[in-house]
Amino acid sequence: MEYFKYLRQFVGHKPIILPGSVVIILNDQDEVLLQKRHDENWGLPGGLMDLGESFEAVAKREVFEETGLVVENLKLLNVYSGTKYYLKIPNGDELYSATVVYYTKDVSGDIKIDYSESKDMKYFMTDNLPNELIDTDKEFIEEYVSRKSEKAS
Repeated sequence: MEYFKYLRQFVGHKPIILPGSVVIILNDQDEVLLQKRHDENWGLPGGLMDLGESFEAVAKREVFEETGLVVENLKLLNVYSGTKYYLKIPNGDELYSATVVYYTKDVSGDIKIDYSESKDMKYFMTDNLPNELIDTDKEFIEEYVSRKSEKAS
């Protein structure tokens, strides 16, 4: 059983802290891989931590489960947490996310969509992201682009 589901048995809908990781996966053209979810929003591949996992292990596991891709040489972009990352989801569950964001171009394998979690996968130019991109993931990608620009100058 996933850890957050286990916790929910005890706390119901009350706020909990949920740690997780996402990965900005880049191809040779510096396009970012996004997944279209069943709610019609696009987002970065990633997910929640299970007991005993490191943030990097979460990132690698979730990317593989959701995309079929193997990612290596993950570079830390930032850690995002705090009141800005409070969510109340439609079923009434409340949470504060603590998300570690990585980026990498070191990717192997072929995309295999897990249709239980995604409707589509597609690479996008970072200056032409879909309007339906999750706000937090847009923030993560914008920080990546900003830092990349700083290094180039």
